[in-house]
Amino acid sequence: IPTLNDQDPMEVQCSEEDPGPRIFRTDLEDQQQPISWAGCWCCLRRGCAVLGALGLLAGAGVGSWLLVLYLWPATSLPIAGTLQEETTPSCPGTNSEEALLPPLPKTVSFRINGKDLLLEVQRRARPDWLLVCHEGWNSALGEHICQSLGHLRLTQHKAVNVSDIKLNGSQEFAQLSAKLEDLLEEVWQPRANCTSGRIVSLKCSECGARPLASRIVGGQAVAPGHWPWQASVMLGSRHTCGGSVLAPHWVVTAAHCMYTFRLSRLSSWRVHAGVVSHRAIRPHQGTMVEKIIPHPLYSAQNHDYDVALLRLRTPLNFSDTVGAVCLPAKEQHFPMGLQCWVSGWGHTDPSHTHSSDTLQDTVVPLLSTQLCNSSCMYGGSLTHRMLCAGYLDGRADACQGDSGGPLVCPDGDTWHLVGVVSWGRGCAEPNHPGVYAKVAEFLDWLHSTMRVSVQQRCGPSF
Repeated sequence: IPTLNDQDPMEVQCSEEDPGPRIFRTDLEDQQQPISWAGCWCCLRRGCAVLGALGLLAGAGVGSWLLVLYLWPATSLPIAGTLQEETTPSCPGTNSEEALLPPLPKTVSFRINGKDLLLEVQRRARPDWLLVCHEGWNSALGEHICQSLGHLRLTQHKAVNVSDIKLNGSQEFAQLSAKLEDLLEEVWQPRANCTSGRIVSLKCSECGARPLASRIVGGQAVAPGHWPWQASVMLGSRHTCGGSVLAPHWVVTAAHCMYTFRLSRLSSWRVHAGVVSHRAIRPHQGTMVEKIIPHPLYSAQNHDYDVALLRLRTPLNFSDTVGAVCLPAKEQHFPMGLQCWVSGWGHTDPSHTHSSDTLQDTVVPLLSTQLCNSSCMYGGSLTHRMLCAGYLDGRADACQGDSGGPLVCPDGDTWHLVGVVSWGRGCAEPNHPGVYAKVAEFLDWLHSTMRVSVQQRCGPSF
């Protein structure tokens, strides 16, 4: 995660340039050199052909031009400093007003409120929060609601007597209709009271909390427990990619991390959680990976569907330093410009060839896909399963070794996994922010895969 300091922000200029090759954020030796030697040899041969056809003088000029065009290193000076309003380049075909339009309100919203964990529902037709009557309630509905709130599963549900709860006189209730086809607005009918005199109390699996968190300046070393869901995915003794803990048996990472090393033995993979320094890791520590489950539509050509699940052989022991991150709630909106955090053990400088020994983090704002797909950025390379985040002046970014790691955004005191580090052009290059797999697009696949794997212990794998 490179972050350079003590320089003034530069003005970002937009040009009609080729967005260039995509570089995975995996720590691979063959992706650390920006110049292809095969390409250089091609250029020399081409120069020789021109020399022979046009003569010594003209050939020398053309050959020199080709060498400058193809071999001159693309220097970039990432600019750092205090967080401030980003400079937006003027890109053809980009409508910034459209990107800023707020989303339509959800038809139905849920929340779990108070020490009694009372389930409340809000219908778009009226702003009041309604307590849910227990009549017609079932555990499948509770599972559905927990997942819609970003949790993995339902852990407890029960009926609570209304007489045991202190309520104001204007409190209303929602009665479930007899036909439960979906969590639509029509399912929840307002009532002045509940026939049974009981309401629903609901508890979901815990996630998104940071018991030991304290504010860390972006780009600096991270204290233990600051990001308790951060995992290091190691092949043997080598850190390969980051990952995010979703549950004691589950870690999500990037599919390209697993694809790159798909010929490696499954027994060589281990996941380390709750660590901030790789020097503290001893041989044979960590949790062995039982199964690697890439997204079935993952494309190595355009990096689409770049997510994979790792099922662990033994569960992680949750503590103040190891815990799960929340998935995004269904239809949850994270606005453009929201400051989110990316963390990992990747390169701390684009020119470095080794990963950081200590976990690093930095803050990056979310950018609109429309902006990042403009001709002066990635020229339409981002699909609906991708998002981008970072600074247009290149002051901070993920880098090689950060692949698969988390991009998390806050919702109050709860943190949600919004992106998985995927690819980008270089590291912290102006006009080329980091590109992430958009987790919200994979919620159904994540939930169904984990549910099926638990039941059957089978599925596609590399």
